[in-house]
Amino acid sequence: MKFKLISQIAIALLTARLKQSLVAAFGVTFSITMFITLLSFMGGLNDMLDDLILNRTPHIRLYSEILPSPVQPIEQSIHNADAYHFVAHIKPKNELSSIRNSEAIMDALNQDNHVLGFAPKTALPIFYNLGTIHLSGILNGIDIDAESRLFSFQDYVIAGEPIDLKNTPNSLILGIGVANKMLVQIGDMVQITTSEGTPFNLKVVGIFQSGIEELDKVQSYTTIATTQKILGKPASYINDIQVKIFDINMAPALAKQYHTLFDTEAIDIQTANAQFETGSSVRTLISYAVGITLLIVAGFGIYNILNMMIYEKMDSIAILKATGFSGRDVNAIFITIALSIGLIGGALGLLFGLGLSAIIGEIPFNTPSLPTVTTYPINYNPKFYIIGAIFSIITTYLAGYFPSRKASQIDPVDIIRGK
Repeated sequence: MKFKLISQIAIALLTARLKQSLVAAFGVTFSITMFITLLSFMGGLNDMLDDLILNRTPHIRLYSEILPSPVQPIEQSIHNADAYHFVAHIKPKNELSSIRNSEAIMDALNQDNHVLGFAPKTALPIFYNLGTIHLSGILNGIDIDAESRLFSFQDYVIAGEPIDLKNTPNSLILGIGVANKMLVQIGDMVQITTSEGTPFNLKVVGIFQSGIEELDKVQSYTTIATTQKILGKPASYINDIQVKIFDINMAPALAKQYHTLFDTEAIDIQTANAQFETGSSVRTLISYAVGITLLIVAGFGIYNILNMMIYEKMDSIAILKATGFSGRDVNAIFITIALSIGLIGGALGLLFGLGLSAIIGEIPFNTPSLPTVTTYPINYNPKFYIIGAIFSIITTYLAGYFPSRKASQIDPVDIIRGK
């Protein structure tokens, strides 16, 4: 096959209908541009939501929960062992709300090769005292170093420094919703009362904004030692251990293993956020569906243009076949035309898609509910560009294949006789 000659003929036919060829190339360019931009934006949106929810959520959470005993005393009796027992108004087990052997559990987690790190926490329900008004809330005792390293706690402290929580005794970081209700600022003293009625004064050293309004209205943070002092508990009193592992996909299996091994409740991130992950998958699927639809529409444009070109170039095709070009050669000419349009339009589409994504990524996006987001989110994943390039080639090839097959089957005798 004369590749050089076929290429020259394809270029000649392509330039003979330059306007139509440019329109077809523009259709591919527009489709690829919107495909890249749409996927980049939706990917960035999913990443932003992941950062907001999943990155603030432990992969595995170990905690103590008050539950009724699965085996009642009457069931352990040797008398009437074969009988069915119906026990009404079962009461929960009389157990501590803290995790048993928390120090031994944390030592075991330190030696576990699957564990990236963990952050212990002690939470207690409290009331914020504002004169005669009492606002309900939750005081979280945290290890500030572990929270900052594993959950980017420092990114959500919009006023003050997180390290002040560690350096200042009896201090706390208030949620912005609580701070606005109480009209307090950094340096003010806040009085809290525990559910047992014990009052305690804490100094405000920071303001926290998670982006979830309902949490910011109740949450506040202090050190674990401070919460233990408020409750009058020993240093081993921990009621929550937040674990992050290297491979998030292993979370369900490890959660079951830790539940059995440590005799404590364990929940994995997939179970806790199943609905959220489903939403991300649906958004991504819609983005791909819209982008591929745009490419298919562009392919129909190329198909129509090549059909018109074949109809108008019947004489040229007849002459080519009469001078020794086979149907396979003619097929190759029109497929070369289609792929040329696809490659040029696709390359420009990838370039324009990158540029448009970069422009969108620089547009300011400021909202009080998302303190860590300053511009519209964009994900520059190379996978989007690879998929766009492959689909542009496949679509244009198919759009050129059927018209070229029709051209290769033309009988030059019929065309010349008709003229």
